[in-house]
Amino acid sequence: MTISQLCTEARRELERKFAPGEAQALVRETMGRLKGYSAVDLVVNGDKEASDFIEAKVREVTKRLLNNEPIQYIFGRANFYGLDFTVTPDVLIPRPETAELVDFIVKRYSGQTDLRVLDICTGSGCIACALGRNLPFSEVTAIDISPLALDVARRNAADLKVKVKFEQADIFALAPPDRACFDIIVSNPPYIADSERQLMDANVIDHEPHLALFVPDDNPIAFYRVISGYALKALCPGGTIWFEINPLYAVSLVEMMESAGWEDVTLDRDTSGHLRFLTATLPL
Repeated sequence: MTISQLCTEARRELERKFAPGEAQALVRETMGRLKGYSAVDLVVNGDKEASDFIEAKVREVTKRLLNNEPIQYIFGRANFYGLDFTVTPDVLIPRPETAELVDFIVKRYSGQTDLRVLDICTGSGCIACALGRNLPFSEVTAIDISPLALDVARRNAADLKVKVKFEQADIFALAPPDRACFDIIVSNPPYIADSERQLMDANVIDHEPHLALFVPDDNPIAFYRVISGYALKALCPGGTIWFEINPLYAVSLVEMMESAGWEDVTLDRDTSGHLRFLTATLPL
C-alpha cells in the first residue's frame, strides 16, 4: 500500500465521524507526527510504499480517533502559539482561543521589557511559556493546584528553554504578596458550568481533566472573583489583568470587576465572534 492509499483509507474511515475537512486535517496531523511530513511531503511521497509499521500506526491512530480520543493525547503533543507542547490527560489541550489571548497581551506590550507576569491556573504552562518566549526579558511565574499539571508545565518550559517559576498553589487559599509585584496577571481558569456538560463533545468529557473545566452552576464566576481580589493587591498600579471567559457570564464579570474598582474593563471577541476575553487595569 502506498502512502497516498493509506491516507485515503484513513480519511474515509474518519469521515464516518468527522467532517471531510476535519478528517483530512487529522490525517495530515497523523502523518506529520509519525513521519514528519508536511502537506507538500504527502503529495511528493504519495507513491512511496508505506512500511508495515506506518500502516499499523495509522490504523491504530484512526481507531483511537473514532473512539473519541483527542489526537493531542494520542501523540502527547499540541501546537500552541508556534510552539510544540507536551500534553497529557492531566492538562487541558491548549485551544486556539487561548492563543488569541496571548496575542492580545503580546501586542499590548510589544517593545516593553523586564515585565513581571503571573499566570494563574497554568495547566500545561502554554500561556506562561508563550509569554516568556515573546515578552523580552520577562520574569514569569505560574501557579496551579495540580502537581501533575505542574510536572507537565515544568517539562514544557525545560524543553522550550523558557525560564518560568512554577509553584503549586490553590488560588482560593493563596495570600496576596506583601507588596505589589506584577505588571501582568493572566488566567484561563475553569469556566464551564456543570449544566453545560451535556452540550460538550465526548472527546472533551471523556478525556480532559474535569478539575480544569467545570465550575458549579450556583457560583460560575468564583475563580474570577477570587483572582480579581488577589490581583488588586498583587498588581502594580497601572498593571493589567487578562482573562479568558465563558461568554455566558461576560456581563456579570464586567459588573463584578467594575464594582471591585477596576478601570478600563473591556470585553473582546474571539475569531468566532464570541465574547471570550476580558481585560482591566488597576488604577494608578
